[in-house]
Amino acid sequence: MTEHGGRRGGGDRGLGAELAVRLGRAAAMSLVAGTIGGAAVLAGEAFLARNRPYAQPELGLALRATIGRAGAPPLRLVLLGDSSALGVGVARLGDTVGGQLANLLAEGPTGRRVHLSSVGVSGSRSTDLATQVARALLGPRPDVAVVLIGANDATALRSPAEAGAYLGSAVRRLREAQVEVVVGTCPDLGAARAIAPPLRQVVGWSGRRIARAQTTAALDAGGTVVDLGTETGPVFRADAGTFCHDGFHPSADGYRIWAHALLPAVAAAADVAPRH
Repeated sequence: MTEHGGRRGGGDRGLGAELAVRLGRAAAMSLVAGTIGGAAVLAGEAFLARNRPYAQPELGLALRATIGRAGAPPLRLVLLGDSSALGVGVARLGDTVGGQLANLLAEGPTGRRVHLSSVGVSGSRSTDLATQVARALLGPRPDVAVVLIGANDATALRSPAEAGAYLGSAVRRLREAQVEVVVGTCPDLGAARAIAPPLRQVVGWSGRRIARAQTTAALDAGGTVVDLGTETGPVFRADAGTFCHDGFHPSADGYRIWAHALLPAVAAAADVAPRH
């Protein structure tokens, strides 16, 4: 009995161990299946996000304008970056972030006559900034440059360190040319309604990483930084009207919110810039 009982006890322990192994294998298979399933969902959402119709640049939208009363101290303001530097999503210059910034500077207490231009290109990533800097420095030197970049780096899951390095190089070149630089970091992509969850969360996470790298790089290069994600993200998440019809690019209201977030830094940079 004792020997038999011992064998039986050993059998129970063996069965328990086997059950544990089976459960472990089942858990591992479930994890793999979940991972594959999750990857399939993300891939499907990425395909849909890439192939949905997005707002395009308005061909009639002027990229150069002078805003403010004649005789006021002039200020040359140039925008660099991606679609946000062009104002994709709106049809009037006055509704773009540059147009709204220019109007705020013209109407402010120090009233400037703003010569506004943009060298931004829709779809640009940080690697494209070098060409834009060269274009911005052609002709009369700008006083203040506003750089809006990072969203396309984030959606492509580019390396934050690489994106930061290219941005830092651009800021450094502008500063060496005696241009004051304000960088609006990658906005809160987790608010974009054009991207479905859980891909929206992944892209939002990527955007935050890009923004942190941009902050470090821009400050090290002598620029000023405005954290658009932190300062304006909650408003974009709460109000669908801050996006244009495609759910990705800002509307006039969205650009207005960005302009007001950027204004203190741009106004301070304008005060530092020499008056002509």
